[in-house]
Amino acid sequence: MDESRQVYVIGGGPAGLAAAAELRRRAMRPVILERGEQVGTSWRAGYDRLHLHTVRGFSGLPGFGIPRQAGRWPSRDAVVDYLERYRARHELDVRGGTEVERIAAAQAQDGGGARWVLHTSAGERLPARSVVVATGHAHTPYVPDLPGRDSYTGQVRHAREYRNPAPFAGLDVLVVGVGNSGSEIATDLSEGGARRVWIAVRTPPQIVRRDVAGWPAHATGILVSRLPAALVDPVARLQRRLTIPDLAPYGIPVPDDGLLSRVRRVGEVPLQDVGFIGAVRSGTVTPVAAVTGFDGDKVLLADGSAISPQAVIAATGYRRGLEGLAGHLGVLDASGMPKVHGGPPAAPGLFFLGYRVSLAGMLRDIASDARRLAPAVARDYQPLPREMQQILASRSQNAE
Repeated sequence: MDESRQVYVIGGGPAGLAAAAELRRRAMRPVILERGEQVGTSWRAGYDRLHLHTVRGFSGLPGFGIPRQAGRWPSRDAVVDYLERYRARHELDVRGGTEVERIAAAQAQDGGGARWVLHTSAGERLPARSVVVATGHAHTPYVPDLPGRDSYTGQVRHAREYRNPAPFAGLDVLVVGVGNSGSEIATDLSEGGARRVWIAVRTPPQIVRRDVAGWPAHATGILVSRLPAALVDPVARLQRRLTIPDLAPYGIPVPDDGLLSRVRRVGEVPLQDVGFIGAVRSGTVTPVAAVTGFDGDKVLLADGSAISPQAVIAATGYRRGLEGLAGHLGVLDASGMPKVHGGPPAAPGLFFLGYRVSLAGMLRDIASDARRLAPAVARDYQPLPREMQQILASRSQNAE
């Protein structure tokens, strides 16, 4: 195998696997560096109830779709199985248990062709001409550091630590965050034996039915994902009035902003209902105001009230965790997101994949971007035309 065509891909989730498969198709030699022992670390950590909210047929990665037996809405285990099959189908080289902590500019001693050096948690220094960063959105669990948290006598867990409702049977539980994970976990708890379930609402969610009369919200998302928000937002408001009951009396008002506007402004996709609306209307899940702090056994809320759950599950999202990896390279924006991703390089030989959020769906976006990224990487390895080599050689001689 030609070592000069080796590319390091950081991350063994869907984005890293898709990038590597497309690179192999172009005669490159991708090596995936994965912090977990196996591919799909974030998916493996998902709760038992977790399913894709995107349709199987629209969610396959390049070169091998999700098998039909996974069903219309593949489960967590089905997605993990698919990622394992995908790796095997494309014969991808994955180095598990290898966490890259920092990307640094290469020095002269690192080799003439190296642009970057990857520093791993094991103390390795891996020189590379090209690097694809594909560590994903759900890299680092985020729990806000609220006042009084150290005084709280109950248990606080991030949603990543939640698997199923069994440990919470008979307990009063507060779920913080009303996104897709928070709403599903709250519903799961209410159906699985928790004595009482609250869900803290800071920003009213955009809500859609997962499908209406068999037509999936994902299909609509694909159709409108490239349209102007000024056109899509009013239609989405009308659709909500027609398909979603008024939840304002239960503590979840209609948001002021538009559905597509929010996706593009903050990268937040709509909450897809898979039982949450029914749980709220039946009273088995009770919305409350946003959490402002803790005081002993109490959780303090923004409306001045307090509740006393025995457990708090923070469905408060994730951080990309790219600052330590690449923040010093000037390729991230103020929010920690890559300034350039999904195709063109952010810096010579440095690419980011899997950070786009749209209504078309995460896996579909990854597949599309991987097909654009791989040719850009491969072109960088093509020998220069003889005429250009002669020009550069002449310039070098003249400079001397």
